[in-house]
Amino acid sequence: MSHQVHAFEPPERFVAGTVGAPGERTFFLQARGGGRLVSVALEKVQVSLLAEKLEELLTEAQRRFGVQLPEPTVSVGDNEPLDTPVDEEFRVGTLGLAFDVDTATVVIEAIATGEGETEVEPDDSEDDDEDSEDEEPDETLDRLRVRLTPEATREFIERARRVVNAGRPPCPLCGQPLDPAGHLCPRHNGYHR
Repeated sequence: MSHQVHAFEPPERFVAGTVGAPGERTFFLQARGGGRLVSVALEKVQVSLLAEKLEELLTEAQRRFGVQLPEPTVSVGDNEPLDTPVDEEFRVGTLGLAFDVDTATVVIEAIATGEGETEVEPDDSEDDDEDSEDEEPDETLDRLRVRLTPEATREFIERARRVVNAGRPPCPLCGQPLDPAGHLCPRHNGYHR
């Protein structure tokens, strides 16, 4: 079966968003442009790490290449819901980031999970397999590739952080998410909080 590369260079809109109630949300990256709409599902932790690593990438691009970065804004920016229909093209297994010096753009690539691959894998740094040397993602997997300006990247980062933080409030004692009915707090020896 052939793979698809959904390329948006640049997209009209590229956002992180969710579908569902807090505690049951499904996270998506969504790109729109040229009459196409592509939505890919991923985990909350992946959205959070993507925003964090994009911030680091912009800072490094400014330091190494002198790229002019927009200041973080306090404006709300794009706060619209995801475009409909939200049809999941694939579930993201790997995220890749790069900075293209020639065009001064950020390249984000979301790659589908492979066969038998778990959705989010822990980093096993003590694994000494000979085959695990900097494995590249399989070239036969579907991909979403987006190219953004530093300004659009900054807007994506701000929205992604708002989306991640819009979920259930954390317990003040243990930091785990509070359900409307409370939760069993380990700091209270399992008593319902």
